Amino acid sequence: MPVHPSQASKFALLDGLTSFEAAMADPASRARLDEFMSLGEAPPAPEVQVRDTAVPGPHGDVPVRVYSPTADGTGRPGFVWMHGGAFRAGDLDMPEADRTAREVCTRAGAVVVSVDYRLAVGGVTYPVPHDDVVAAVRWVRDQAATLAVDPARITVGGASAGGNLATGAVLRLRDDDGWLPAALVLAYTTTHAVLPPATAELTALMAEVPALLRFPPEARAGITRNYVGGPESRADGYAMPAGAVLTGLCPVVALTAEYDDLRVSAEHFTAALAVAGVDVRQVVLPGMLHGFLNLPATVEPVGRALALMSEVVAS
Repeated sequence: MPVHPSQASKFALLDGLTSFEAAMADPASRARLDEFMSLGEAPPAPEVQVRDTAVPGPHGDVPVRVYSPTADGTGRPGFVWMHGGAFRAGDLDMPEADRTAREVCTRAGAVVVSVDYRLAVGGVTYPVPHDDVVAAVRWVRDQAATLAVDPARITVGGASAGGNLATGAVLRLRDDDGWLPAALVLAYTTTHAVLPPATAELTALMAEVPALLRFPPEARAGITRNYVGGPESRADGYAMPAGAVLTGLCPVVALTAEYDDLRVSAEHFTAALAVAGVDVRQVVLPGMLHGFLNLPATVEPVGRALALMSEVVAS
C-alpha cells in the first residue's frame, strides 16, 4: 500500500534535506524537520505508575524506568524494552521508549522496564551499550519477585538499534547464563554488520521515500563502524547477531516497516532463525516507515503493532 498519509502528507517538508546533521545545524531546516517529526494532536499516553531507578552494570549504574499497572498485583508479565537511535541517539522520553512502554504496560498488564543504555558517542563503543542491556535484563530476571513479575514470563525487546541490543543480550544470556526469556520482540531491527542487498520490490518502494528517511548501504555501514569502534569486521555475533549461532533461541516476533531499507536485514535474519529451528514470525506493517513506534497508537498500523507486542508479552 502507499506510505501512510500520517507521514506521506508531510514529505514536502523534507525536500532538499539529505542529512540530519545538516538539518540540525540550519535553523530553517531544523524547523522543517521538527514540523515533520511533530505528532500533532496525539492522544494522552496511558496513565501508569512510573519510577526511575538504576541497576548495577560493569561500566557503572544503568538508568532504567519502570512502568507498572496502577492496580496492585503480582506474578505479572515483564517486558524489558530498548529504544532505538542508531546506537548514538535516543532516550527514555522519546515516544518509541515512553509511549511504547505505557501502551504495553496497559494493554498487557505488564511491568515494563525501559533501559537508558549508554550511547555510542564520546568514545563509547561496543561492548559498553551491550553490557548495559545485559545487566538490565539480568536485573529484571533476578529481581522479578520485587518487581511483581513472574520470572517465567519475561519478554525482551527493542526497536531498531534497541532490537539489535535486545537480541545480542539474549544471545549473551543464553551462552553465559543458560537462560532465555519467554520471547524476543523486535521492531524494525537490523542485525547485520553489512546490510544485505535490497530486493527489487524494496528498491522500488524506497524510491518514494525522501532521502533524509533512507538508510543507504554506506550510511548503515557508518552506523556499524561507529558502534563497534572500527571496521565492520570487528563486529562479533553479540554486536551484530546475524553472525551468531542462533540455535536454541527463544521464540521471536519481528515487526518490520514496509517502507524501510533495513527491512531486508530483518527478512534475512528471520529466515536464518527459521533455518536454525527457532519459532519465528515476521509481520510487515503496511504503509509504515522506519521508526513507526514514534507515531500515535491511533495510526492503525501502529495500534496493530502495539496490540501484537502486548499479546506476546501477556502470553
